[in-house]
Amino acid sequence: MHVEDLLRLESLDLTLLWGDGPQLTREISGVTATDLEDPGRFLQHGELVLSGLVWWAPADDEAKAERFVAALNGAGAAALLAGEETHGGVPEVLVDACRRHGIAILSVPVHTSFRAVTDSVYLRQWGDLSRRPAAPYALPENVRAELGRLLADGTDPDTLLTRAVAHLGTPPAYVLSATGRTIARTPTAGPLSVRRAAEALTATTTLSVDPDASPYGQWHLHLPDPGEAPPRMLHEIAEVLAQHRRTRLRAETRSRAAASDLLALIDTPSNPAPAPLRRALQACGLADQGPYTVITVHGPADDDGALDALTEALRHLTGCGFAVGSLPTGEPGEATALIGARTPTATDTATDTAADTIATLKNLWVTLQSRSANVPLHAGVSTPAATPQDLKGALTQARYALTAARSGKTPGTGHTPGARHTPGTRHTPGAGQAGGTGEAGAAEDPSPAARITAIEDLTTLDALLTGIPADVRTAFGIHALGPLADDTNPSYRMLLETLDVFLAHNGSWARTAEALHLHVNTVHYRIQRVEILTGRDLARLDHKLDLKAALLCR
Repeated sequence: MHVEDLLRLESLDLTLLWGDGPQLTREISGVTATDLEDPGRFLQHGELVLSGLVWWAPADDEAKAERFVAALNGAGAAALLAGEETHGGVPEVLVDACRRHGIAILSVPVHTSFRAVTDSVYLRQWGDLSRRPAAPYALPENVRAELGRLLADGTDPDTLLTRAVAHLGTPPAYVLSATGRTIARTPTAGPLSVRRAAEALTATTTLSVDPDASPYGQWHLHLPDPGEAPPRMLHEIAEVLAQHRRTRLRAETRSRAAASDLLALIDTPSNPAPAPLRRALQACGLADQGPYTVITVHGPADDDGALDALTEALRHLTGCGFAVGSLPTGEPGEATALIGARTPTATDTATDTAADTIATLKNLWVTLQSRSANVPLHAGVSTPAATPQDLKGALTQARYALTAARSGKTPGTGHTPGARHTPGTRHTPGAGQAGGTGEAGAAEDPSPAARITAIEDLTTLDALLTGIPADVRTAFGIHALGPLADDTNPSYRMLLETLDVFLAHNGSWARTAEALHLHVNTVHYRIQRVEILTGRDLARLDHKLDLKAALLCR
């Protein structure tokens, strides 16, 4: 449906205030009603914006109308439909702003409700299926009309799916998420486990509902036995479900904006005041009492990929609410969520529920990653935050754990797959490249594996260090090791390897000599050289820890 089609609907009695060919031929993807002064973050591209103009007053300056229309233009709105009831007409300053930004503006008379406009758009969008060229119309007209009414009424997906296939005898049918979560099913369809549902996604009887969605936000229509249903009919049913999904996305966009506001409040230099924090939690549908868990994800650097991935993962959790948004200081492709307290059993503790949350997410992560195999999806999870005032610390934990996950090091192993240096690797003079550089013991990682790391996983020194930014680790290693950090010098490489083995054998001269096939006096000489070059005394525990950390940071 295009903007100009609205003007042809006599029942709406709309008036064009400004707009010409390019503006009037824009396609309408949906409808959003708003009276926010800056609605940009709640809008999706191609939407028709309905506004009663409550946000504007005659005493306001021109800049206020300018900001409103600029927000519409930035979001790619198809047109503005302004109600006449509040001000007895549409302010001229608003029309001028629309002209400057190239947004068509239509006035809505008092006797036309916004609901009538919304219904007309969605019924027309659904009706357009019957007028498509090069393909016969498959769904009966009465079914199409019923589904259009259900869409306009905002019915649930189970009812929509059941009514869509009722004329086929209500065969078993499912709407499945990208990770095999059942979104809807008909009464004749039995429950599907996540594993079986994920397998069904690749079946020949499964259709993608909205191909334009991100890999993590896809819905799929699955009929185990479509029988005699024409493929065209199934595609039309999938398109009905796609329209329902887009309506839900508009509500989700508003929820994500509220979550982002909450995260911005938490991510401040000092803890936020209790009252604003409590209101922000309630705006996200979260209780104002903990415990809470914070999770931060890094994935595709696009508008919605990481947000969709995190939202899809958290929908597998049962009995707890969550809010997904973006941090103002986050990187592109980063999303963060607050997970509320799960409804506990009689024997549950906060630690139990947090452990269940982490276990569920870890079990799901491989499936989630497979939706977009070329982009690694990493996550960091905090320990439970008992109160809202603890959320800032939990956010810091989650971001630290995310850095550890992205480092490529497996917590507890002390090495990065494929890295140059492996602690404890035996050096054989005259050996080939692997032996000469300490790569013989390195495990090659054939792909950029996705990882989910919880703070509780960081239980060793090497695991803890993975959460420090790479440039900081590198700088520490260089300064702590001094000249030995220059691994292009064969003599220094030999000393580093001796140091590594010496520390790995708890400072035992004899076992170090045995591991390196050296005389004990040679080990003593090399360690003395290390102490001179680094300024450390390896008889002291703290100096041993300094150099061990420096080796792990290489």
